Amino acid sequence: MRTVWTMGFVAAAALAFCLPDFIVFRFTQAAIWAIALMGLVILCGVSGQFSFAQAALFGIGGYGAAMLGAHTSLPPYAGLLLAPLLGFATGYGVGRVAGKHSLWTQALVTYAFAIAFPQLLRWRLIEQWTGGVQGLYLDFPTPPTDLLSNDRWAFLMSLAILGAGLWLAHNLIHSRSGRALRAARDNEMSAEAQGIRVPQARALASAIAGAYIAVAGCLSAWQFGFVGPGSYNFALSVQMLFGLVIGGMQSLAGAILGGLFLQFFPDVTAGLGKGFSALLYGVLLIAAMVAMPSGLAGALARLAAWLKIRGR
Repeated sequence: MRTVWTMGFVAAAALAFCLPDFIVFRFTQAAIWAIALMGLVILCGVSGQFSFAQAALFGIGGYGAAMLGAHTSLPPYAGLLLAPLLGFATGYGVGRVAGKHSLWTQALVTYAFAIAFPQLLRWRLIEQWTGGVQGLYLDFPTPPTDLLSNDRWAFLMSLAILGAGLWLAHNLIHSRSGRALRAARDNEMSAEAQGIRVPQARALASAIAGAYIAVAGCLSAWQFGFVGPGSYNFALSVQMLFGLVIGGMQSLAGAILGGLFLQFFPDVTAGLGKGFSALLYGVLLIAAMVAMPSGLAGALARLAAWLKIRGR
């Protein structure tokens, strides 16, 4: 399986040099979505929590990179170091507050955080740092060679981070910590009886998810060159949850499928008008939960198993 993944990433990197920049740009955004959704797989799929805070965590990564460029002389690449630290710390704080409560309380706490974040960015006491309602512009990091355009370098960076993130997430899920998270998800009382400190484990899962989502936010801010309060609204959180459900919330492959879906499915519905597009999204979400409870990744795995049986 590792060989298949490696070949897939090598092929994707090679295709970046065969496609025009505007298509590479779109695949970069799909990879960024996938990185963020990997964090949600760990948070929602593995640890069994619920969150609306992902838009705020995405914004923390973007604003961290933008403020670093606007107010310090550090190189832009330092944003890739700052973003996961900010996301980890914020995610841990949110997890400590929400993780020890029921799913309904987790939803309310994270919803409040997601709603408050854009307002915080407009707060007069800190608008000199955040740019207030005007937001901040930031420069894309200079590619290491003139042979790479900005779009191709952004794609290769995103692809490399996606690959590293997949490796780290896979190791986490199959480690002792991952088993502890699944145990807490399946039966909290049984997990505590085995000596697992459930609130701390959930807070750690929230912190790791926050790091993933903040890194994705940093990459997205670089790609678009701008951050503003309106870019990180509640709809962004719902959009990520939608991609998670469609791709498969308990599968890392589902994060990649969800990222591709979020980037390219709007092209299918764009010609239907805004109202019909929203309606199709809603119908598809309901259909996906009923027909594909494990998402596209689960449906493809079942299809592959069926074809294997038929081939014998």
